[in-house]
Amino acid sequence: MKTFTLPGTDLTVPNVTLGLMRIQDKTDDEVRTLVRTARDAGISFLDHADVYGSDLHGCERRFAESLQLSASERADWVIQTKAGIVPSGPYFDFSYEHIIESVEGSLQALGTDYIDILLLHRPDALVEPEEVARAFDELEAAGKVRAFGVSNHTPRQIDLLRKYVKQPIVANQVQLSITHSPLVAQGVAANMQGLDQSITRDDGLVDYCRLHDITLQAWSPFQAGFFNGPFLGSADYPELNEAIDRLAAKYDVPVIAIAVAWITRHPARMQVVLGTTTPQRVADAALGSEVPLERSEWYELFRAAGYTVP
Repeated sequence: MKTFTLPGTDLTVPNVTLGLMRIQDKTDDEVRTLVRTARDAGISFLDHADVYGSDLHGCERRFAESLQLSASERADWVIQTKAGIVPSGPYFDFSYEHIIESVEGSLQALGTDYIDILLLHRPDALVEPEEVARAFDELEAAGKVRAFGVSNHTPRQIDLLRKYVKQPIVANQVQLSITHSPLVAQGVAANMQGLDQSITRDDGLVDYCRLHDITLQAWSPFQAGFFNGPFLGSADYPELNEAIDRLAAKYDVPVIAIAVAWITRHPARMQVVLGTTTPQRVADAALGSEVPLERSEWYELFRAAGYTVP
């Protein structure tokens, strides 16, 4: 498993992480097996959110109940969680009060006295960055949160936060897969009139994050689009799957590992967030961490996914 020092922190992190948004209804043994499999594969980074689960902090609580980590065991993990979504309304809330309340709830649910990384989940159109800064300062000073980031944010939204927040924004978690990669595809087809792919929709987010030492974390790395099914084995992507199958045979890894390798091959040094609850899929996907895709193979997959390579 490839690791690196997360910019803006002293944390050593793997380039493949385990997301735990679907463990609410899993038994203790199932959760323990899932997490143990991830650890055996070299994954020491866990991704949570306050809204994951059938009730608030549900998956965080399920994790803590199942693992019952001692203080020394807790120190072996990088635990990330998120705040800012309020599903029943007002939908998004980056107020000082909500951030503090959410973190306190996460700490209690997770059974820990600190969170390694806190992400602001989805952009709040009514954000008052001064309130975010006040919350971050208080949480950092109390030792409750060690690093801060965002999720699904644009460069300008991050700039607005950075004007007021003194802590570095260390991560931005975004949807990214071979077939859902407009963040990458636009730059490849820049300046091509009449091509939808060439339209800038994210203001150069990948390059922005590279310039500012912000680690991109790829969620839904196997989804064809926005929660509309995986591309692996899909009849909608015959050329892509033929290429994936061939590369999996070449590198002697499962096909899911090639989907991971396409993301980890990018020099932005991204992290892949696995959302599966199937231990074998975690173990198989983790093998993609170190697959050395050649440049031509990376572009072959990109083109086979339907993107234009001029």
